[in-house]
Amino acid sequence: MADSDPMSIRETTVGIGAGAEQTATDMVLNIGPQHPSTHGVLRLKLVLDGERIVEAEPVIGYMHRGAEKLFEARDYRQIIMLANRHDWLSAFANELGVVLAVERMLGMEVPERAVWVRTLLAELNRVLNHLMFLGSYPLELGGITPVFHAFTSREELQHVLEEASGGRMHYMFNRVGGLKEDLPAGWLGRVRTAVATVRAQLPVFEDLVLGNEIFRARTAGVGVLSAEHVKAYGISGPIARASGVDFDLRRDEPYLAYGELRDVLTVVTREEGDCLARFEVLLEQTVNALDLADACLDRLAGLPAGPVNLRLPKVLKAPEGETYAWTENPLGINGYYLVSRGDKTPWRLKLRSASFNNIQALTELLPGTLVADMVAILGSMFFVVGDIDK
Repeated sequence: MADSDPMSIRETTVGIGAGAEQTATDMVLNIGPQHPSTHGVLRLKLVLDGERIVEAEPVIGYMHRGAEKLFEARDYRQIIMLANRHDWLSAFANELGVVLAVERMLGMEVPERAVWVRTLLAELNRVLNHLMFLGSYPLELGGITPVFHAFTSREELQHVLEEASGGRMHYMFNRVGGLKEDLPAGWLGRVRTAVATVRAQLPVFEDLVLGNEIFRARTAGVGVLSAEHVKAYGISGPIARASGVDFDLRRDEPYLAYGELRDVLTVVTREEGDCLARFEVLLEQTVNALDLADACLDRLAGLPAGPVNLRLPKVLKAPEGETYAWTENPLGINGYYLVSRGDKTPWRLKLRSASFNNIQALTELLPGTLVADMVAILGSMFFVVGDIDK
């Protein structure tokens, strides 16, 4: 059979004894490209020796949208719409990198109120992203209940984000120079209530998931990723920090209002680097994101009324030059390398997405493990396939 078939046999001739020959066979197993455990259309090509994985190759590109090429044919307002879709769980954070890059090129200072609202929305978006994986990962290991709790919590935050932006997943709320518009009356109070509700619901993941002996047996010591491999592959975000790599752009290269939130921001790390550590980091990071949201709400409550955007020309052009803007997205480092020739469209806009780098670790994690552990490892990588393929 061809490798594109679900299963094929790879034959290898080996010598045994004096001049004797025997044919050994490895099974080549395709997981995907349509499989419920892969968070999208990803294909894994596995070479098996019995139940043990010998080789693993992620095969990507099934969802490729050509975003970077489309960026070149869109003006800076239209690019925001395209950019918020590659990681559909982190739309606000995706938009943010684009506007920060253009504002840097223009030497633009956005209003203080917009800076704090952006920081608040970025952290709420982080919680939404993490809740999805906090619910879906146990589901992949056979526990259905946590996903209902996760979506109940997500709805609390979805309501307030939808009220502010008009969008449920793709917010389109960022603009070069600030935000689309000011917040609705009484919105900050409703956000504070939603944050408190979600915080009260989070202990269920501590009790129901981390306290479950079956979950711990399936994840502890499984899929150990070393700090050396994290650095070699450019892995970032919760996955890197679960392997002891203490790096977070919000603390190490502050943007937005994070420089003023150092006392609240906690960079959560673990040393084990296994599936369990990755889940623990994600859960603790969710708690800290809620703390940051509360701090932003406190600051916004003390700010006087004022603008949330700057007046822009009808045709917005970035000056000739280049810049690189990166942000700490929920899944890791998200970067935009912008090259302008002074037109209303970028000459080049290169996207560095977190999942593209992170998923490469599967070539190191899967060989030597059992097929039964493959889904546990795959789910713990917390990726979105659109973020891989771009």
